[in-house]
Amino acid sequence: MLHTELEVLEKIRSLTPFEAELGDGSLSIRVSEYQPYIATAIHHGHNLRGELKEKCALTEEERYFEEDPFTGDFISSLPIVLQGQDSRYEYDLNRDPSNCIYEDAWGKNVWLEPLTPEERAISHEKHSCYYRILKCLVETLEKEFGLCLVYDIHSYNHQRIDAETPTFNVGTKQINCRRWRKEINVLLENLNSVELPNLEVTALENDVFKGMGYQATFIKENFSNTLILPIEVKKIFMNEQGGEAYPLVIEKLKESMKTVITEHAAYTVTKRTKAKGLTGSDLLASNLSKEVLKLDRQLYRIARGINTLSYINPTNLKQEKRRFLSKPHSYTPQFTYRQLDLDPYKFREQLYRLPVEGIRDADVQKMYRKVIDQLAVRIDLLCSIGTDEFLYNSLRYYGQPDERDIANAKFILHACEYKEQQPATISAKEAIEAFKEAALDYDIPCKVVSSKQLIARAMVSGKTIKVNPNSRFTQGDLDALIHHELGVHLVTSVNAERQPLKILQLGLPGNTHTQEGLAILCEHLSGSFPLHRLKTLALRVVAVEMMVNGDTFNDCFNSLKHEYGVSDDEAFTVTARVYRGGGFTKDFLYLRGLKDAIHAYKNEDLTSLFIGKTGFEFKPLLDELIERGILKQPDYLPKALTMDANIDPVMEFMLNSIR
Repeated sequence: MLHTELEVLEKIRSLTPFEAELGDGSLSIRVSEYQPYIATAIHHGHNLRGELKEKCALTEEERYFEEDPFTGDFISSLPIVLQGQDSRYEYDLNRDPSNCIYEDAWGKNVWLEPLTPEERAISHEKHSCYYRILKCLVETLEKEFGLCLVYDIHSYNHQRIDAETPTFNVGTKQINCRRWRKEINVLLENLNSVELPNLEVTALENDVFKGMGYQATFIKENFSNTLILPIEVKKIFMNEQGGEAYPLVIEKLKESMKTVITEHAAYTVTKRTKAKGLTGSDLLASNLSKEVLKLDRQLYRIARGINTLSYINPTNLKQEKRRFLSKPHSYTPQFTYRQLDLDPYKFREQLYRLPVEGIRDADVQKMYRKVIDQLAVRIDLLCSIGTDEFLYNSLRYYGQPDERDIANAKFILHACEYKEQQPATISAKEAIEAFKEAALDYDIPCKVVSSKQLIARAMVSGKTIKVNPNSRFTQGDLDALIHHELGVHLVTSVNAERQPLKILQLGLPGNTHTQEGLAILCEHLSGSFPLHRLKTLALRVVAVEMMVNGDTFNDCFNSLKHEYGVSDDEAFTVTARVYRGGGFTKDFLYLRGLKDAIHAYKNEDLTSLFIGKTGFEFKPLLDELIERGILKQPDYLPKALTMDANIDPVMEFMLNSIR
């Protein structure tokens, strides 16, 4: 939205969040929330007004070479951003007003003919306007917070420099280093900890540049409680000569600068004001941008209702089980599947047309990109059910067991049963009633129904718990399933519906691994996790490994039955789960997920993982979004987390031995 300078100043003085571009296109400014720091990218722009283009002696490429493209992108996650849109060749905001218009630069004449006084006056006025806005903004933040920080982001060409140069250069020559030394050192430490793809990172002070630009001079001369930190980023994020961008490096820089700057600001504000215990999350915007909300709803409309298991579960499971068990050495099940009732080509096209670029927060943008990529692979998986391609797509989507997974499984399967298994005397009908009572205890509205289309004994779909009518249960089995299906899968489904982001209903990448790990952890914490159940998870790993290695359905069934001594019924169930669709590798994730859930439980608070269909990978971001007030704390948590259960010490030892 175009604004006048006066409108911008009024909004700043009234502490009104806004986003604007000045009417002449010279400056964009975004204030998502008033926080005690500003990020600027004054050389980001490339605009040159029409009458000056005709007089400019330099080509577009020559101008672009000395500008600082993408520096605005690096700070896009932050709540207050000033971004220059005009080229430094029209007027340089980092030079004082009397010298801000180049006659020559870097050994080249800039103009074919001298600029007129009127042309110079327009450029000078743009320069002055920027500093009036910056002055108003810093004054307002100093008054509101007692201090202000300015992160002055630039980039530099390095190929013309013979010596080794740092990735990040912090210029401090105009800073009172005696007063701000600790803050400078913390910034350098933060920058040195940045990791970039295939690049060694260094951060130095006053190495290539000293921080002698006019913006730093202006702050030093006008404000006593503002620290400006000029940061030069080496142009390792683009082809310095040709101008082509390196998107993976740029994305990582966006993520890294968000973390570096917010953590540094939190440290400085905590040290220099009465604010206590601030984190970087406290200094980010506490509201969702309209771009995120719009994309989130578009994505949900496209992808909701795609239930992978409803397509992969065989429609003729019961009949094929009966046929197979009558001839386990000679008959191979011929499973049939539900037809895919969506157009995969349109689905992918819709996914990749979503405007993810409009999301400024680097970590949130990355999360949506990963979800979109995952959904595209899931459609490939569903399109290939019953074909040779299915296994390949399953490996892409879920992966396969590694050496550690297999070693853990074999370790578990070596253990001897030390307790007599109780007979399964509880019917499916009784189990349904037990689930209903547990749901009442949680005070969660849901349906509990019988379903003949399950391979598993019970599962959650949305807010419905489905129970296999052909199953029977021991009391321990039933308690475990209640804590697993209702206590985690249903709880996270209901929590997800109450969040502002619908992506948590669709599921983040890695949600299978995470959900199943947490669910089995809760079985254990409730005291309802016997050795035979752990062995079932290990058998699934063995079955997936056999399937991936090319063993047949019959080979796998007979190996489970004869080598590991399981019943026909269990051997068929484990094998069918793995071979359905053409090779479904998902089941190895239960044991790996349990291992990772145990590690997380011992080392951190798991709360944020229950706000929806989350993933371990995204826990830091979920914690941040909850801390910022963007996501809500979960309304429900598994009861197993707070139970004082009598946990079997042998099982505790077994689980602690998984590596």
